[in-house]
Formats: sequence, C-alpha cells, structure tokens
Amino acid sequence: MMTLYSGTTDPFSHRCRIVLYEKGMDFEVIDVDLYNKPEDIAVINPYNRVPVLVDRDLILYEPNIINEYIDERFPHPQLMPPDPILRARARQLLHHFEQELFAHIEALEKGQKAAEKARAAVRDELVQFAPAFAKQKFMLGDDFSMLDVAIAPLLWRLEHYGIELPKTAAGIMKYAERIFSRQGFIDALTPSEKVMRR
Repeated sequence: MMTLYSGTTDPFSHRCRIVLYEKGMDFEVIDVDLYNKPEDIAVINPYNRVPVLVDRDLILYEPNIINEYIDERFPHPQLMPPDPILRARARQLLHHFEQELFAHIEALEKGQKAAEKARAAVRDELVQFAPAFAKQKFMLGDDFSMLDVAIAPLLWRLEHYGIELPKTAAGIMKYAERIFSRQGFIDALTPSEKVMRR
C-alpha cells in the first residue's frame, strides 16, 4: 500500500491527496506537523519537506513527480492527457504554475514583508486565466486534469492568504466551485483545510 507523508495545511501535499482520492485507491496518509517534523522526513527526503510518497522500495518527493507516478501507475481516471503534444503542453503549464503562482506560497504562508507583493502577483496571474473559463469547464476543456489538481489548493486558500479577485475574474471562482464540489477534492480536505474557507 502507498503511504503519503502529508502536511495537514500544505498546499503541495493537498495536490497529492486530491490525486489519490480521485483515483479511488488504497493508500495511507500520515499527517505531518510542518512545524515539528519527525526526523524520518529528513531521512527519506533530502530537502526535509512534504509531500513524500513511499511505495514499497520507491520513495518520491515533489508533488508533480508524485502525481505523475500515481497517474501512470493507476491510469483510471487518467489525469494527464494521453496525447504527447497535449501532455507536453500540460507539463509546460504545470511548470508555469510553479514559477508564477506557487513560487509565492512561502511568502504568503509566513506573512513576510513580501506577502503583499506575492498577493498581487498571484491575483494578477489568476485574472489572466479567468477568460478561458467562459468557454470551458476545466483547464484542458471538459475533462478534469492534473492542471486542475495543481491549482485547486491555491484557489481553496485565496481567502486564507488574503487574496481578493476582482469581479472580472468571476469565471475563475465559478471554475473553483466546480472543482470544490468534486468528491475527490472534498475527501482530500483535512480538518485544518476545511476551516480555511467560510
């Protein structure tokens, strides 16, 4: 059975939990206190971070790598596009999310001086995506994909991070509600995450 070491409020761990629940498979989640991590996290992940996936002799860290492994090992429902060109585009967009959205998480989490700048950067980036959802249900069209998984934890935490989207981004919030109503998303929420939104 797969074991996921997961932070109860960590958006990166949240991504991996969503994929595991979307797949409907057997797994164990070990909750990790991010402020008092057990020593074995540093042993299994040289960066001493979560999430970490342990599957027999295989140990993986970094959420996108973990999620692609799970998707390839358990292909139903498939979360990465089967077409190589679309899959490459999806990976490029995932990379874009890491650089333009998730790079700001640390500043938002710690409330550093840079938090206000980070809020503005995330808000502006999300506003650019909003028009796409006037025409499509999910990031890649009608099918829920790894891109939706990646962005969902951030959208869930907007209020928690103090990010307010303008009315012009209403499409993004309707899109977010579609994701939040999925059973896999609901099941993946920890009690600490549930209280992040009113």
